[in-house]
Amino acid sequence: MILIFGGTTEGRKAAEVLEESGSAFYYSTKTGEQDITLHHGTVISGAMDKKTMTAFVSKHEIRLIIDAAHPFASKLHETIGKVSADLQIPVVRYERIYPPRDSDITWIDDYSDLDYILPSLSREGQGVGRLLATTGAQSIGKLKHLEAEGIKVIYRILNRESSIVLAHQQGASDNQLCYYDDGDMPIADTILMKESGISGGFIEKVNEARRKNMRIIAIKRPEGFMAHGLWFMVNGPHGLRRMVEKLLPEFFPLHSGLTTGTCATAATIAATIRLVKGETPAEVPVLLPDGETINVSVGYADGYAYCIKEAGDDPDVTDGIEVRASCRPYRPTPSPSLNGGEWLVIEGGEGIGRFTLPGFDFPVGEPAINKGPREMIRQNLDSLFTPLHSGRGWGWVCRLSVPGGAEIARRTFNPRLGIEGGISIIGVSGIVKPFSEEAFIDSIRKCMTVAKASGSDRVVINSGAKSERFLKALYPSLPQQAFVQYGNYIGETLRMAAELTIPNITLGVMLGKAVKLAEGQLDTHSRKSTMNIGFIQEMLNEAHIEISLDNITLARELWERIPEDQLPTFCDVVISHCETYCRPLLPNGDLIILLISDDGTIHSR
Repeated sequence: MILIFGGTTEGRKAAEVLEESGSAFYYSTKTGEQDITLHHGTVISGAMDKKTMTAFVSKHEIRLIIDAAHPFASKLHETIGKVSADLQIPVVRYERIYPPRDSDITWIDDYSDLDYILPSLSREGQGVGRLLATTGAQSIGKLKHLEAEGIKVIYRILNRESSIVLAHQQGASDNQLCYYDDGDMPIADTILMKESGISGGFIEKVNEARRKNMRIIAIKRPEGFMAHGLWFMVNGPHGLRRMVEKLLPEFFPLHSGLTTGTCATAATIAATIRLVKGETPAEVPVLLPDGETINVSVGYADGYAYCIKEAGDDPDVTDGIEVRASCRPYRPTPSPSLNGGEWLVIEGGEGIGRFTLPGFDFPVGEPAINKGPREMIRQNLDSLFTPLHSGRGWGWVCRLSVPGGAEIARRTFNPRLGIEGGISIIGVSGIVKPFSEEAFIDSIRKCMTVAKASGSDRVVINSGAKSERFLKALYPSLPQQAFVQYGNYIGETLRMAAELTIPNITLGVMLGKAVKLAEGQLDTHSRKSTMNIGFIQEMLNEAHIEISLDNITLARELWERIPEDQLPTFCDVVISHCETYCRPLLPNGDLIILLISDDGTIHSR
């Protein structure tokens, strides 16, 4: 069992991650005022001291704690650490992502620093006058003494009963209070805020204060609370899931993995660290596209670094491959490179395919390293090694390779996409969730883009290899790239066709998916839609067909039960209902829907 301490944006995200497991967990907040709905988690509320927390953790057999509480909840962090140390239970700290500290902001360690900072501002003739405090209702008592020094303090707090009551208890009057949901930030000479991170709206508050010419004072986030306990740090949902999978493997029935793009980035970082610093760390930090950072295992050999691809429980033929990177400095030419920027050139070596058809982010002949991974490599190297290519005229050449990639690629979609000679380096999020819907839809989008670029006047979408085989016989002159498998995502694929302005679409569908589609279920996966016997009976009635549906378990059994001379009428009804839901998704294109029987017979209206 897992216990989350939340009440924050990070707490909500942590709960969303655990909900994916289908396993039970607890979600704790101090006040119980956070609006959160859980299916597998149990919400509890109330402050916990060390004794209370120890009793709860022991009683409910908690084996992992996730601390996603506010960064300034120092007392809670310390209590969690002490309980962790006493009971030897690991703690995952879900930390926020923080922007770099701006030197134009006055940074202080504690409220007591204000007793020096504010008088010094007055002595320098800058005058404090009116101070806007956005540090929360619980901090009002630490600021009240400033009023006696002639400073008018306005307190901006959350508009909820517990915060207002707490503000009044600490001596704030109603005319000193303003609320975040009031909209515009009040004008003051100086604003006091906490280093609350990106999710805490720190950047937005700073920008608004600057627009209003306010002086900014920020209290640094607390550090050092990990003195006790078994702590592990993450700063995003992907890192959290991977850490839970590592510390409590049985919690998620299926485990996540890494994209080839993340592996290539990790190998490139490792190769560059060794070249620049002479160091060979076993793990390197990789910045993901969503802004979070995860640690990835790497290795080293003569002239290159490598990362072993782990697919988790996703059925991926690239699982276990070795993605290699070798790097060298160079002096870039004045003109920017297509490979990511004038200071970075990314090359494809052994086992990396090349684009042979248009429709991708890069031209024909370029290595099949997609835009997402190229940008990941650029951002990571830029953040780690900016001094080496900033103002010195130096850049990097990074060469990626995958031993055996050409053979592996034959078992992927690459031949269909016109990528030859090896695998693709891909990945949008950087993380592969097992049987990821996002990853499958992304692959459909790539196929649809290539289909349009093939120049074919018609694209034929179908559910899989069997239906595609029958449709290819119907359209023998169309190129391979004009046939795209939608799996279960019929609606998504038709929307892509509309976005790409593909003029002519043929939708081939077998009966099992067709009876779901006819009812308006545009995603036909069994976990989202089921065969509705009642609706099938309605379509039979519409076709004036009288047969028994007793004991029917699969839609394809209808081919056996419906008399042969009545099949065309039934097919017309099914296709008509499918068109009702599909045609609006392709408003400017021509759509043909074909119903395919198990023996390959194709029915149309």
